[in-house]
Amino acid sequence: MTLVLDSSATLGWIYPDEANDETIRIFEQVAMSSAWVPSIWRLEIANSLQIGVRSGRIDTAFRDTALSDLEALGISIDSDTDRFAWTATLQLADRFRLTLYDAAYLELAQRRSLPLATLDRALRAAAPVLGVPLLGA
Repeated sequence: MTLVLDSSATLGWIYPDEANDETIRIFEQVAMSSAWVPSIWRLEIANSLQIGVRSGRIDTAFRDTALSDLEALGISIDSDTDRFAWTATLQLADRFRLTLYDAAYLELAQRRSLPLATLDRALRAAAPVLGVPLLGA
């Protein structure tokens, strides 16, 4: 089964102090089947890792290895994220008081009828209202 993978679940797997059984299961599933992400995902992940480097949480070697590991997975970038930004995504952000970035994951999961892997509390509250199945803790 494929899924929509958000940045919180991704970073929860990358950072050793945030990884748990659930994030490991999500990434085992991604490795076996695949995942979809909105077009902002790479920027969000790279930015978070760059902040980790700047703050001294990780070094550049860790960042680069993490990005290489992610690149090796079957993660598909949704090319239509931008097309829905001012319509469906914005409406979801308004309805559930989400950032547009978070709403992009919810919009993608709803549009593709896929479960959403997230650790984000606001997304976890909104997804069931729309009938979007959840993965994550």
